Amino acid sequence: MSRIWLLAVLLLACTAAPAHAALTFCNRTSYILYAATAALKGQKGEASGWTRIVPGDCAAARKERLTGARYLVHARSSLAYSGPARAWGGGVPLCVKDGNFTLPETNPANCTADGTFPLGFAPLDTKGHADWTMNFDENPAWHSLRDAQLAGVKRLLAAAGEKPGPVSATPDKATGAALAAFRKRMRFTAVAGNAELFAALETEALKTSAPAGYTVCNDTAQQLSLALGWKDAKGATSRGWWTVAPGACARAITTALTGDAIYLLAQHKDGTVVAGGDAKFCTAAPAFEIEGANDCSARGYGEAGFARTPTRGRAGYIAHITQTGILK
Repeated sequence: MSRIWLLAVLLLACTAAPAHAALTFCNRTSYILYAATAALKGQKGEASGWTRIVPGDCAAARKERLTGARYLVHARSSLAYSGPARAWGGGVPLCVKDGNFTLPETNPANCTADGTFPLGFAPLDTKGHADWTMNFDENPAWHSLRDAQLAGVKRLLAAAGEKPGPVSATPDKATGAALAAFRKRMRFTAVAGNAELFAALETEALKTSAPAGYTVCNDTAQQLSLALGWKDAKGATSRGWWTVAPGACARAITTALTGDAIYLLAQHKDGTVVAGGDAKFCTAAPAFEIEGANDCSARGYGEAGFARTPTRGRAGYIAHITQTGILK
């Protein structure tokens, strides 16, 4: 997967960190970030995520006082941005899940639990301090949290379909007009602040911007299991299952799309189909990748109807699943 790596700068707490936080992340990038942390003692430990940090803000990642454990971190940009995902990590693979999680860890990782997959974490040197603050910076870096905040607003306004000025730390008339138009469109009250602004911008951008690959967002109140199918010069292929928590998104395909369509099947754990269609593909009960969509039963597989999602001409696509199917 193509990534732009963010730089990380470690420093003692010197920004507006949350009170009583032992490990704090400050976001000096123009992207909304989601961070996961891990604490290892020897080859075992625990990982948790995702801490959401908007541009120009700081958030508590771990509230317990830091001890002699080995701490690690992985952060990635919100799916609200088009193009390759931006991420910060390292060479230590640990297990994570989409949506909020807390998982026991072993090093090396053994990601066999339902819905888990490995990501590369980077060691975090806290210099033995019980409290530590880490800044995320992009390259070139913004000079301050305030600069990152303004640049972040501009980037999200553009992703949400408005027309701000160029992404920079300089106020301009175009951005002011775009921001006013967005606040009016969202029917913000006069006292709505940055938290409401960034939440609304991210939500609206997720409706229009698609990161490279194929992403599925679970907008239902229950966990979903997903399977995908596609057709190319080699024939038909189906693959599953991905597990997506309520309110979470999962990138099932991380490379740029090239075909005319991706076919999607989404169902609850009891097998109730939430999103399906007329295109028949083979399936299996455990994790599977099956070549060919014919003679499924004769080959020992199940068969299900997948919904067609048109992707021709798009490098990225986001399918939103509601309780009544795929959001049109």
